Amino acid sequence: MTLLTMLAAVGTAGYMLIEGWTFTDALFMAVVILSTVGLDAPHPLSTSGRAFTIALIITGVSLAAYLVSALGEYVMGGVLTGVFQRQRMQRAIGRLSNHYVVCGYGRVGRQVVADLRRRGCPVVVIEREVADAGEGVPLIAGDATDDDVLSRAALMRARGLVAATGSDPTNVDITLSARAIHPGLEIVARSSNAAAELNLTRAGATYVVSPYSIGAHRIVSELLSPGVTTFLDTVMHAEQLDLWLEVATIDATSPLAGHTLRDALPLAKHAVNVVAMRQAAGGAYVTNPSLDARLAAGDTLVALGPQAAVQQLGARAMGKPGTARPAAGQSIGKSRSPR
Repeated sequence: MTLLTMLAAVGTAGYMLIEGWTFTDALFMAVVILSTVGLDAPHPLSTSGRAFTIALIITGVSLAAYLVSALGEYVMGGVLTGVFQRQRMQRAIGRLSNHYVVCGYGRVGRQVVADLRRRGCPVVVIEREVADAGEGVPLIAGDATDDDVLSRAALMRARGLVAATGSDPTNVDITLSARAIHPGLEIVARSSNAAAELNLTRAGATYVVSPYSIGAHRIVSELLSPGVTTFLDTVMHAEQLDLWLEVATIDATSPLAGHTLRDALPLAKHAVNVVAMRQAAGGAYVTNPSLDARLAAGDTLVALGPQAAVQQLGARAMGKPGTARPAAGQSIGKSRSPR
């Protein structure tokens, strides 16, 4: 627009100087030429005026063609870039398995994604409006309560889902949809109050977490047991400390079923402690269980020790001896209890 205005000013000045026309007649002629409407000139043109008009027409048409081309390239380039980006993202998601789907990318969701990525876990984010979830993180812009959107996140191949939006009803809907698509999926849902916690559990959430309750517990811990809190912080955030807490359930195909707890421990048994155990029949956890306790399918073990050794125990519990589950261990202070 600026270039066209400048060209119209040059044309007006040219006609005033060459033909001696008034400002109004010169401006009219310049606009007629640049708009290509084909109206007659207000006065007959001299030879110099005709040459100037030819130059003005060529310049105006060339400028208009350039502007149209640039605008088209800008619009189409943006559209195509967005299409290509979505296609690349969907191909990347199509290659994922055992990943985590995080629904909601607010303050809680961002921290969840950051912690999962720090542990090397693949993540897919679902959010309505965020355009970018960070380098290497696939993001699906859409409603996480929509079955199609969840399916685009390869939910059937996912290892777990986090419903982390700031709305309890939305988290309930996400949980219901995800549970219907993937009945065996591990679902962790955020809640803001006890009533929502109950609704999320009924909807099918495996675990329900309240940031407000956790914050309150942390405040009390700081007041009453600051030394313990400092230790837990050190363990949680100091990567050089190799101390993990693993919760593992004995699978029916596990080689541990039918054996004692003593036999279940890895070769580095002195480095791994089973701090609690709960039998498949239900009931509360028993702390410091006897090494002579016999394991059965469905029993749950809570083991503490170096990451590799603890994950070895977890893999054997799942019926996968010799393998380690990717980033499955939870550092001390970050374990979760089933609701």
